[in-house]
Amino acid sequence: VQLQASGGGLVQPGGFLRLSCIASGFIFSSNAVDWYRHVPGKQREWVGFITSRSRTAYADSVKGRFTISRDNAKNAAYLQMNSLKPEDTAVYYCTVSVGSSGYWGPGTQVTVSS
Repeated sequence: VQLQASGGGLVQPGGFLRLSCIASGFIFSSNAVDWYRHVPGKQREWVGFITSRSRTAYADSVKGRFTISRDNAKNAAYLQMNSLKPEDTAVYYCTVSVGSSGYWGPGTQVTVSS
């Protein structure tokens, strides 16, 4: 199982970014994908998830601003982040659970700053 998140970068407050998570090594369409973020020195924070049937749920801190989607044909999940705030600055990770194991990919840094 491999996951690779990408699309991070530096953006001004109020801006937007779209993160991608490309998966391989398992039947992507059968699995939910979670997004987390982490700021060094702070607890890892769950951002949201998308089920295999594309049902979604979000943390209150991002609800209404972030949208998770997936394209099973591309083995990809996406995190659209709008109206970004400085407090959204973090390393973002996508994760999946396959069987009884959880898998994390390398994260992608998002920095929201003027």
